[in-house]
Amino acid sequence: MRIQVNGKHIDIGDALRSHVEDTIDAAVRKYSDRPVEAVITFSREGHGFRCDSSVHLSTGLTAKASSQASEIYACFDAGVERIEKQLRRYKRRLKDHHKTRPEPIEAYSAPAYVLASSETEEEEPESLQPIVIAEMTTDIKSLSVGEAVMQMEFDDSPFLMFQNESHGGLNVVFRRDDGNIGWIDPTNLAAS
Repeated sequence: MRIQVNGKHIDIGDALRSHVEDTIDAAVRKYSDRPVEAVITFSREGHGFRCDSSVHLSTGLTAKASSQASEIYACFDAGVERIEKQLRRYKRRLKDHHKTRPEPIEAYSAPAYVLASSETEEEEPESLQPIVIAEMTTDIKSLSVGEAVMQMEFDDSPFLMFQNESHGGLNVVFRRDDGNIGWIDPTNLAAS
């Protein structure tokens, strides 16, 4: 497994790098037969530290975690614990996923934009055209609904757009206010 350890405005020493490599490798190999890459990034956050971790698996799924602490080792250990918990929770499904999907998950790039928010809600906008302040790309993966829910939980995000591999249409899974998961499938609407 390739492990990349970065520091944003922080010098990462050999002892921390060695601790990160040994710990993340041991944690991920317990639950995944073929991990591909791990990226760990440390940064300063106020008087403490922040650690952003992501582990890319051979199937295309990605487990992510962020943690904060006043001590850099504790910060990293909390993030690894969260990734390990995600992988442990989905261990059986990940192993089944490896058996049923010999090829990596397909993904295609789509443009993504960051739009400026209105400065005040009372002010009426001059036009309905949004102001684009950033342009980037995002990957939309071809997944089953179960895989999409698993990836959304790995990302700890409120929603995930994906291409439904059963029919090729775009779908969305999202976390509802009541704690359940919602699924939007416009293709099923067209079929009924």
